[in-house]
Amino acid sequence: MIERAIPLIYLGAAASFVLALKWLSSVPTARRGVIVGIAGMALAVGGTLLRPEIVSYKWIAAAFVAGTVIGVPMAMMPMTAVPQRTALSHAFGALAAALVGTAEFYLQAPRIDRFTMGALALEVLLGFLTFTASLMAFGKLQEILPTRPITYRNQNVVNLAVLGVAAGSGAYLVARPEAAWLFPVLAVLSLLFGVMLIVPIGGADMPTVISLLNSYAGLAAAAMGFVLDNKLLIIAGALDGSSGLILSVIMCRAMNRSFTNVLFGAFGQVQEGAGTAGEQRTVRSATAGEAAAILQAASRVIVVPGYGMAVAQAQHKVRELFDALTKAEIDVRFAIHPVAGRMPGHMNVLLAEADIPYDRLVEMEDVNSEFPQADVALVLGANDVTNPAARHDRSSPIYGMPILDVDRARTVLVVKRSMSPGFAGIENELYHLDRTLMVFGDAKAVVGNIVRELAGGGGN
Repeated sequence: MIERAIPLIYLGAAASFVLALKWLSSVPTARRGVIVGIAGMALAVGGTLLRPEIVSYKWIAAAFVAGTVIGVPMAMMPMTAVPQRTALSHAFGALAAALVGTAEFYLQAPRIDRFTMGALALEVLLGFLTFTASLMAFGKLQEILPTRPITYRNQNVVNLAVLGVAAGSGAYLVARPEAAWLFPVLAVLSLLFGVMLIVPIGGADMPTVISLLNSYAGLAAAAMGFVLDNKLLIIAGALDGSSGLILSVIMCRAMNRSFTNVLFGAFGQVQEGAGTAGEQRTVRSATAGEAAAILQAASRVIVVPGYGMAVAQAQHKVRELFDALTKAEIDVRFAIHPVAGRMPGHMNVLLAEADIPYDRLVEMEDVNSEFPQADVALVLGANDVTNPAARHDRSSPIYGMPILDVDRARTVLVVKRSMSPGFAGIENELYHLDRTLMVFGDAKAVVGNIVRELAGGGGN
């Protein structure tokens, strides 16, 4: 009886995953999508635990405890660390797939058929490289590792050679599964390639890298489904892999970049002479009090959140500013660039945590036409996504990248710690325009001071 119920449970889980993805694609239904996704995973785990092949729950219970010990602290990470947490989640999921593939190889070889061996080789290759690549991405996002690209001569040739030998080892194992000595070569080279893949990629490309690693982890899970003859794993992995790939394509379009440029372009090097050129050009600065006066005189304000807001954890102060301006009958909207921050949807998550109304968040394609009518564009730590050079400077590495047209607002207020360049490593022309005022300082402190000024309490 229980055995007959398992396919129905899996069917319910698969339907939940499909509905979760559908609802997660829209901000108003995202919460429902998360709940349904959790319910689907609970069904999947529950159905698996009912399978008759399980003869003892001892090791499963031990793994459950270990997972809880690791997972609870991860869940308690601040919302500003969502990119890092996402990278760790990819790492653990991919490692699980790779370890299952390793166990299945040594259990079945050399009697394993070619189709299963092909799926297993793909599972191990993608699983191990995604594991180390995700750990490297975590290190860069957490700034444990240098965020700038680390390159050397013929790096791409070396990287592709390592990947080629790993893939060749997997192909040989498909033809000769009895050559078990090659399996450790496949595993070690896959782990090595994951590290080598991320080293030359800079912080500017982290949003695309995270979504691409999500795709790899999903494909590894789908391959594991073929190895284990588990249809739910195939469905879930395919959904994860395809959605991650689609998101990566969207991110590349948002930056006007190609996959090959992201993976092999070493984007994000600081241009020589950029700092000197920036020092020779003047900027106009303002105090929090002056910024408050400008905002108070406005009728329409567009806030542009960026990574600086995330680092300062200023989203709740931004909510206070939104409330103060709205109370003064000032129309306030938030302009969301697809690659603002360190992962897709990073700004949406932070603003949602601060309970900014969903209808105030406007995507780049819709908000750009509103900047010329805006009295003030308030930029909170956003850099490359507001750089006008992307529109006209053919020598700029970000030329052609769609940007938020903040320079077309009547007045631009930029809240930033310093004049240091963004992830792309280039100077932002916006800061030197006549209509731009720089308010230097930590975003949380500056916005807090502006709110106090608006309330008449002084800026100190």
